[in-house]
Amino acid sequence: MSFRKEEKLYIKSDHIFEFKKFLERRSVKNLYKPRKIKSLYFDNLNFDMYNDSIEGVVPRKKIRIREYPETDDKKFYLEVKHSSVEGRFKTRKVIEKEKIEFFKKAGFFDDRYGTCLPNYYVTYDREYLLMNDVRISIDTNLLYQDFKSNLEYDDKNCIVELKTSINKDQDELINDFPFQRIRFSKYCYAVECLHYK
Repeated sequence: MSFRKEEKLYIKSDHIFEFKKFLERRSVKNLYKPRKIKSLYFDNLNFDMYNDSIEGVVPRKKIRIREYPETDDKKFYLEVKHSSVEGRFKTRKVIEKEKIEFFKKAGFFDDRYGTCLPNYYVTYDREYLLMNDVRISIDTNLLYQDFKSNLEYDDKNCIVELKTSINKDQDELINDFPFQRIRFSKYCYAVECLHYK
């Protein structure tokens, strides 16, 4: 388990080009080949994971099954994102395709949240960059989809995630990326766009 520091920037669609120009001037490097990501999120019937995230409760979790369509990686990954007072970390393991069908029908049992059922898909294109000791991911073409109804919401904006060591100086990170920070969760935004509207 290794804790990390994470920050998110929400870039409006008409500012994405300017943001990428800013990165070019900082001589960022491509870390990996861009790819499409598709995640299926789970929560209990009370939406407790959503509510804990919105309220900033710690410790808390998010549970999802992730895949990489349109790539050579045909595996499915069970991922649990943990947020605690000490920081954030993620656990991940490969699961069999047959097991996914079981999880879609019966859900997961979590020791904190109880029975968690599938509710929203989140799909997007991700670019991977590196600037010094900060990993940067740029997510565009975000699509949120209700698992049961297939109702969709298309987000034209861009989510930028900054990930670095838990020991990284906060002032240095702010100086390197002089943009407005936000508390943002793709899962929570899916709930707000498709469940509460």
